Amino acid sequence: MVQVRRRSRLKIWSDVIFALFIREIRSKFSDKFGVSWAVLEPLTFILIMSYGRSLIAGGKDTHSMPTFVFMMYGMLLLQLFLSTFSSSASAVKRNKPLYAFRQVQPISAVLAALLMEVLTKVLMFGFILFFMFFAQIEIRIDDALSLVMLTSLLAIFAFSFGLLFGLAELYVPEMLKVRQILTRPLFFVSGVFFSLQDMPQQYWHYLNWNPILHAIELARQAAYSSFGAQGVSASFLIMSTLAACILSLSVYHAFWKGAISR
Repeated sequence: MVQVRRRSRLKIWSDVIFALFIREIRSKFSDKFGVSWAVLEPLTFILIMSYGRSLIAGGKDTHSMPTFVFMMYGMLLLQLFLSTFSSSASAVKRNKPLYAFRQVQPISAVLAALLMEVLTKVLMFGFILFFMFFAQIEIRIDDALSLVMLTSLLAIFAFSFGLLFGLAELYVPEMLKVRQILTRPLFFVSGVFFSLQDMPQQYWHYLNWNPILHAIELARQAAYSSFGAQGVSASFLIMSTLAACILSLSVYHAFWKGAISR
């Protein structure tokens, strides 16, 4: 007699996310240069920006830390936000044919995209540390737990906005253009090339509304406690992430069935 083994909802959900995660890996790294380019592109950009910052600052250090490390945290965290935001938003529509299977829901596709981007950035970070070892650049992380927490908060923040925009784009396709416009100035307002310490304090309020800036500055502080981050707060980042997550999940719960039927 054939026995039918029943799986719990949590087990089914985790299996669906894993299957979508494998699908994301195959689509992202399908060509021969997929993995290599994912690592070499940011490394090259960090080297170019470090050289430019060194010319401007006139030294190898920026606010008590190597300029390469200063740029690395800015670039990697901004890329984590941008890639997670973009992948999460596009995953909703990209996997729409799979929603014919009742086990597959949009949030599963978004979570798979989130895992994919986090894994990519972790591998990228490891490769850059490997490069720093051979380039004899000081490798130092004074507060690893805070660094992990800040990275996780930023990833969840990006996931939340990706889920919101992914659903919105099913209702209004033009939201894709809005998303692209909103992400373009982030490089200039997120503290990638500079720190708040480089600016007069009376101008900080023009930039410190940005949670990405808080994450980048605090990550530098976690790596080098001597960095002395000013004008930023972990509490602000936590509250921003919590608010974005609650909003996105509430909107998802209310509208996901209508969105996928459009």
